[in-house]
Amino acid sequence: MKRFLAVIGIVAALSACGSAVKLDSVPVEDRSATSTGASSASAANAGRSDGSAVGNGAVTSVDLGKAGQDAAMQATTRIVYFDYDSFVIRPEFQPVIEAHAKYIRGDKSRNVVIAGHTDDRGGREYNLALGQKRAEAVRKALNLLGVAESQLEAVSFGKEKPAVAGDTEAAMEKNRRAEISYR
Repeated sequence: MKRFLAVIGIVAALSACGSAVKLDSVPVEDRSATSTGASSASAANAGRSDGSAVGNGAVTSVDLGKAGQDAAMQATTRIVYFDYDSFVIRPEFQPVIEAHAKYIRGDKSRNVVIAGHTDDRGGREYNLALGQKRAEAVRKALNLLGVAESQLEAVSFGKEKPAVAGDTEAAMEKNRRAEISYR
């Protein structure tokens, strides 16, 4: 009888540590330019004999060179913020990820570490897992945009390295993030 009660107590304690957030899959949508960009580029080039889109109202690329790209990335944010208890990338941070993907693809020697962070609510183990899922979501989004897997590393700091101290909602909002850093 004592063993039965001990097992029931352990099961009850473990079920109390659960969360409704599923940490099994990272919902990332493939927005690579190969599916939509190719068709729009071919439509723009249809009227030209040389295949270029210059002069057809299409946007042409500008080569900034390595120094110009590095300066441009200094101005781009390196932080992706998340909602409470979530690792879904919010739509307003998609341009940030796309800019970093383009920058990383430009030089195969660039290596990136994506650090996932959480606010201080929840247990240490749960926050480490959630931080890892946030870093993995950004890593997977970059990978879908053409960045080589070998250039990316996802790590979690959980609640151990807060960006802002405090227990206000504004402070906690700044701590729910993934930071992109270059090595």
